[in-house]
Amino acid sequence: MFFEYPYLLWLLVLPVLLLALYLYRELKERRPHLRVSTVTPWEKGGKSVLGIVRHLPEALRLAALCLIVVCIARPRSKSEMERVDTEGIDIVLAVDVSTSMLAQDFKPDRLSAAKDISIEFIAQRPTDRMGIVVFAGESYTQCPLTTDRATLINLMKEVQTDLIEDGTAIGNGLATAVARMKDSDAKSRVIILLTDGVNNRGEVDPAMAAEIAKTYGIRVYTIGVGREGEAPYPVMTPWGPDVQNMKVEIDEPLLKQIAEETGGKYFRADDNTKLAEIYSEIGRMEKTRTTVDSFPIYKDLFPRFAIWALVCLLLEILIRFLLRRLP
Repeated sequence: MFFEYPYLLWLLVLPVLLLALYLYRELKERRPHLRVSTVTPWEKGGKSVLGIVRHLPEALRLAALCLIVVCIARPRSKSEMERVDTEGIDIVLAVDVSTSMLAQDFKPDRLSAAKDISIEFIAQRPTDRMGIVVFAGESYTQCPLTTDRATLINLMKEVQTDLIEDGTAIGNGLATAVARMKDSDAKSRVIILLTDGVNNRGEVDPAMAAEIAKTYGIRVYTIGVGREGEAPYPVMTPWGPDVQNMKVEIDEPLLKQIAEETGGKYFRADDNTKLAEIYSEIGRMEKTRTTVDSFPIYKDLFPRFAIWALVCLLLEILIRFLLRRLP
């Protein structure tokens, strides 16, 4: 057993001082008030039980105070080191943030739906290292690989369409995602690339980016987002903002090629439910067992000391009550 805050054990001086004060008062009260020639009659009577019991409340109170001090010092025990098998991989989410992601065939729009479902995906994989890359006409890293779920979720919430120049640079987005994990030593490395358009910008050809991913042994799952045909899209008109139906253009052959080249899979999502199902399917497919290094298991012991402190206080109250009722 050890204490997380051992310096607080100095507070045990207080019960010692209170004990000294109690003994001093007892000795002071025992000073003779009446002189007699002999104390033999009292010695034969011995000590009464009541005379001993009357000290119990004070003893219980001091014991409770000692136990409370031990509690706030937080006693803990450490078990033997253990090796634990867990499931973990490296995943980068590459998200299209072009203005076409504001189309409202998803609720409330494509980008918001992708962010919400990605956040659920992040929360459900606590043992994986994950990162975020966003792309439109250019690409950049929103969050590098990390296990900090709170940071990942907060940065995913901050993703929006007006962060970078508009367009759809699928090759740049994929290349940036590959760069984020090319030095990773994880046994399994995955990129989930989500887009709703056709590659029309960027310096990196998507097929070349897929070839680079394959070279590094990175699987790419591609997701095409959008309904077949047309989708409602917010536009600015001379009379103010309006919603108009726009043609949906997704380069499915390219996305399929990227997935097949890298050993991944292509998916098409036409609503929120389908997109959530796709992330769930990817989650089920991507599970790799790894062994985590040994680590100690700690157990807090203060509850048992707290219980005994409560028992002592209750006994003190009970004994004081009974002593007052005695004649």
